[in-house]
Amino acid sequence: MNRSRVTASIVVLTLAGALLGACADGTTGSASAEDVAGLWGMQDTEGIASLELAEDGTATGTDGCNRMVGTWKQNDTQVAFGEWATTRMACQSVDTWLSLSVKATLEGENLVFVDENGIEIGTLQPNS
Repeated sequence: MNRSRVTASIVVLTLAGALLGACADGTTGSASAEDVAGLWGMQDTEGIASLELAEDGTATGTDGCNRMVGTWKQNDTQVAFGEWATTRMACQSVDTWLSLSVKATLEGENLVFVDENGIEIGTLQPNS
């Protein structure tokens, strides 16, 4: 076999291996789920929950009374939250569900939040 055929065979095998490796780990070159970074809920509305998911993995928001900060990570349509740091103001008639969330799922245009027991506790729509 001449040298150019050996080189061409090596290149083809290398490319084939790279393509098979991409298929095996599930990467396809395009995102399978919409990026959830951005504003969710009605920002700066007293009594209403809202959340901002920043590109750097930080999350800031409010349950409608208390401010909260934490981290987030997306895996396909699932979003996992780290521990939330929150203020502890006493506000009547405010549901503090957002600070109890540990995960959220992108369902259509909405983020549906669940607590540590997997119980659905709230939903936020994108702030457009």
